[in-house]
Formats: sequence, structure tokens, C-alpha cells
Amino acid sequence: MKKVAIIGAGAAGLVAAYRAAECGNAVTVFEKNEKSGKKIYITGKGRCNVTHDCAPDEFLQNVVNNARFLTRSVYSFSPDDCVEFFKNGGVELKLERGGRYFPVTDKASDITKCLEKYCKNAGVAFKFNEEVKEISILHSTMSGIITNKNEYAFDCVIVCTGGLSYPSTGSTGDGYKFAQSAGHTVVPLKQGLCGLNLKGDFYKSLQGLTLKNVNLTVKNGEKTVKSFFGEMLFTHFGISGPIVLSASSLINRFDLRNVKLCLDLKPALDKSALDKRMLRDFDSFKNKSISNCLKELLPLAIIPEVLKRCDIFSDLKVNSVTKAQRLSLLTTIKNFDMLVSSLRDFSESIITAGGVDVKEINPKTMESKLVKGLFFCGEVLDVDAFTGGYNLQIAFSTGWAAGNGTGE
Repeated sequence: MKKVAIIGAGAAGLVAAYRAAECGNAVTVFEKNEKSGKKIYITGKGRCNVTHDCAPDEFLQNVVNNARFLTRSVYSFSPDDCVEFFKNGGVELKLERGGRYFPVTDKASDITKCLEKYCKNAGVAFKFNEEVKEISILHSTMSGIITNKNEYAFDCVIVCTGGLSYPSTGSTGDGYKFAQSAGHTVVPLKQGLCGLNLKGDFYKSLQGLTLKNVNLTVKNGEKTVKSFFGEMLFTHFGISGPIVLSASSLINRFDLRNVKLCLDLKPALDKSALDKRMLRDFDSFKNKSISNCLKELLPLAIIPEVLKRCDIFSDLKVNSVTKAQRLSLLTTIKNFDMLVSSLRDFSESIITAGGVDVKEINPKTMESKLVKGLFFCGEVLDVDAFTGGYNLQIAFSTGWAAGNGTGE
């Protein structure tokens, strides 16, 4: 029997603790907060998007960084395994649009309680309000930890401390310090799944506008990188919402000066179909102003900005709109361009991109290749994915792999 310490009682830490205990180890979880799962409580606006309804190969296509590294862990503890795991733990999940799984109760706390129950039934011990300050290494092998209260000997230590996102939950970057003290490389940290600050001030008049069923295309220079379909909203700083969050994780390592976002306000209509639709509307509203005519096609709040970009006065009569102006409207509606000035702060980002370099980690066990008995899992690793339950699944899969690794 090995003595195993888990640093951090979040999603990855609780799964790792349970699995390590199931492998016959004596497991102790150290959490500097007064309770476990503080970040779980706020995920999915308190509802907790647990995982995504997809096969492992499709899942890996939604991983932004280091999908190949995650292959073994995601196949070993897949989204289907995750659903079954919580079902067996007494938490029924429901499948919502977009392939997202949530607890039937809509309570994120049920996920934390389930994980805690699994751990306690497996004999895991918890030490709350105890912060790990250092990890102890002797001859490239883990020997223990030092906390703000005591010094302990351990055969294995699993670091599951999260990233820098939402520091109020306790994610203050401790794991990166532990990694560096052990000789590991930490890939530069970036905000992931966050809102985007835009250049200019046009968005201020659009604040509060939510757009559904739109398409957002990311361009890096002349290259089209990826498109996202779904919902977004304009805010006091720029844009946010599901498709924007995913786009942020794609561009956070780009030079933002080269990034352009192209919003298609009517993706269900190609240019030809949209032109025909506009001509029909023009015929119906030929004696009205163009701003009144566009109410049939676009949200009221965005019409002034669309017209401004086309150099068309809002009171221009429809029967006076030229072909060139109509084509300009068509182009603007299909390509409403926005330039990004910066990412929102870590305090507002859902996840942290970057982290412990996975080249130095065993992808099967999550064990360090530099220090025997030292493991890393969850957000502290340089792995991240789009929004939709993928990142929590990464935490569960890597936590499962690390827990298993202590039994080898």
C-alpha cells in the first residue's frame, strides 16, 4: 500500500483520489479551502455542464491544445464512462441541446456531493483549510509535502490545483510553482474560454444584444482558422457568449493584431438566397425607410451599425437604394467584421490555457517523467478544449488516469 497525497479537491482531484484509493492506496486530500469543489459549484452558471455527448475521437477534435496527449486517458475514461460513473453514484444526467450533459436537478452541488461520496466510501481522508506550500523530492523521487500546518511523508503526490482562472475559488497557480520546483517546464499561461475586448466603440450601442444562430469565423491574417455556430452577445467591453468563449481559446496564442472575427448574421441564407430575400423586402417596403425595411431581417439594435458600415443614411427610402448599396448591405450582413484588442482577465476566464508541458508527462499515467511518484492532472496541465463540457471531462479523464497510475 502506497501513501498518496492529492493536492486540490476539485474535479480532477476528487476523481484521482477515489481511483487511487480503489487501487488499494492510503489517500489523503489536501484542500486550502474550507470545502471541496468550489469551482465545480460555479460551472455552467451553477448547473455544471458535466461532459459532452460524443465518442472519444469526436471529443478529441474539440481539444484545442495537445489532443494527442489526451488520447489514452479520454479513451480509458470516456464521456460515456463519465455518464455511467455519475449514474452509478446516484446522479442522473440529462442531455440538452448541443450535446451538453447536466444534472437532472440543475444543481452543480450534486456533482461535488457525488464525488465526495465516492471518495469517502473508498476511505479517502480529507484535510480542509490546509495549504500545501512545498513538495519534497529526494533523489528524483517524491518524498512528501510541507503544508502551512505540518510536514508529511508520501510515496506519491498528485497535483490537481487548477489554473489561474477564478482565483476566488482557490486557483492561484500553486501547481505551476510545484512543477517548476521539480524541474518541469511551464508553457506560458493564457486566458481560455473568456470574453473578448474589441477595438473601437461600436459595441457600446449594442450592449445587451444577444444573437442566436449566428456564425463566427476566426481569421488569422488571410487564413480562415475555424467557424463557430451558436449564440453570442455584445457587452460593455465587446463580445461574449458560447461561440465567443470557444473562439477565445483558439486565438489566445495568436498575435491578436492579426486576428479578425467575421460574424455572419444570417448563416442560414447564402448570398444568393439573402439577396433574393432582401429584394422581396425592398419590394414590400419600397416607400419606407431602409431602417424600417431591415427590421424584418435583423435585430433592431444592430441596424444602425450595419447601415453606418455601408455609408447608408437610416432615413433613405428603399426605392432609392442603389444596387451597389444593396450589395454592400449583403456583404456586411454576411461579414460583420470585428477586431480584437485583448482577452478578458484571468478572473473572468473559465479555464487557463498553458501549464505543465505534457512532453514531460506520461500520457497513460499522468506521472512526471522527471520525478518518480509525482503526478499532474486537470487544468494545471497544458491541455484545454472548447466550451461544452469538454474541459470538465479532461479533468475527470486525467484524474482517473493519475489515480490509476499510483497503482502501477
